[in-house]
Amino acid sequence: MYIDMDLVSFLEKVKGPEMPGGGAVVAYTGALGAALTLMVANLSFGKKSFEKLDEEIKELVKADYVKMENKIEELKLMVEADAKSFDAVLDAMKLPKETPEEKKIRDEKMQEGYKTALEVPLKTCELILDCMKLQKSFAKYGNIWAITDQGAGTSLLYGSGEAVLLNVIINLKSVNPGEYKDSVVKRLEDYQRQLKELHEELMNSCYTRLEEMK
Repeated sequence: MYIDMDLVSFLEKVKGPEMPGGGAVVAYTGALGAALTLMVANLSFGKKSFEKLDEEIKELVKADYVKMENKIEELKLMVEADAKSFDAVLDAMKLPKETPEEKKIRDEKMQEGYKTALEVPLKTCELILDCMKLQKSFAKYGNIWAITDQGAGTSLLYGSGEAVLLNVIINLKSVNPGEYKDSVVKRLEDYQRQLKELHEELMNSCYTRLEEMK
């Protein structure tokens, strides 16, 4: 699995013409952004500024920590899933197309393949959005001396989310008009909006806390 490769080997693999593609790479960078957020938490737990918070708040942050860990594991799975997401389209392209019946079967298989190629990056973006939503508690209550790591994590998550949606945009062009395509367009627009709003909110929080430092 790509996720099990060492960083240098993964980097060299990305430089080549084979998979993983952009979607697999940004699933990993998204996971890194989430991991940076957990680093902020680990630099907060046990510190006086954190321990003096209300118990309810501390429990919220700790619960979000566990949720973020789970999201990271899911993003790791998406690295491999995305690398394989276009395989069905490639297989369908190899099918015969000499007769009208063969063309019909080939087109149906290609449409099925494109749906897989769409659903995988959409799922990756959903996970990235979940991570950004979970970042809010760390951004607000995390160690102020590590708040730039929250900002870095936010930037990685946002960039990864925006990048993975490019795969949706390009593959959507090959999907036949209809209800499914319309539904994906709506999801795409909603995810783009959420990414921008969360990015603005979280980065504003980061910069505001930086201004508060003495």
